[in-house]
Amino acid sequence: MSTKPKTHYLAVAAMLAAVAAVLQFVEFSVPVMPGFIKFDVSDLPALLGTFALGPVWGVVIQLVKNLLHLPFGSSAGVGELCNFLLGGVFALVAGLVYHRRKDRRSALLGALLGALAMALVCLPLNYFFVYPAYVVILHFPLEAIIAAYEAILGGVAHIPTANPLLNCLLIFNVPFTLAKGLIEVLLCFLIYKPLSPLLHK
Repeated sequence: MSTKPKTHYLAVAAMLAAVAAVLQFVEFSVPVMPGFIKFDVSDLPALLGTFALGPVWGVVIQLVKNLLHLPFGSSAGVGELCNFLLGGVFALVAGLVYHRRKDRRSALLGALLGALAMALVCLPLNYFFVYPAYVVILHFPLEAIIAAYEAILGGVAHIPTANPLLNCLLIFNVPFTLAKGLIEVLLCFLIYKPLSPLLHK
């Protein structure tokens, strides 16, 4: 454990959580995805935090970010919970790998594994929790969700399995989540060194 005072960790984590919460509002649609799926880089501050402070702090930043966003969300908390779980996996995996051997190669490996883990977890999370919750809590018909995917790529819901929702998640959500994570990894490696004096002050 670092000899730095806990106040340092709290201050840096609070700063990163606040930035993450702001970034969560800066979202936009992606042409190849249904309109209800948005792109943002709000996992980036947690990724910075997991490298600078440790994996637990990365998860804490994700939690605080989503708690701050919760009163402004429109998904009855479903979106925030999903965002926390996926972002938490991303930060936790990246941090656990990096903090076993603190060098640039380990950081890159951890970040890439974290992005991959997030993409893999998004499949069961969306299939078993998020979309069923949208149907039950928000009364958003499953047929309408599938139709939004099909409007982009025709009969995607019927390929490659007999389960239309599973097909949509495999073809759209998993690659999208992985790409999102990889973009955040790239941004992290571009800005971590310039921000390092502030993070480790």
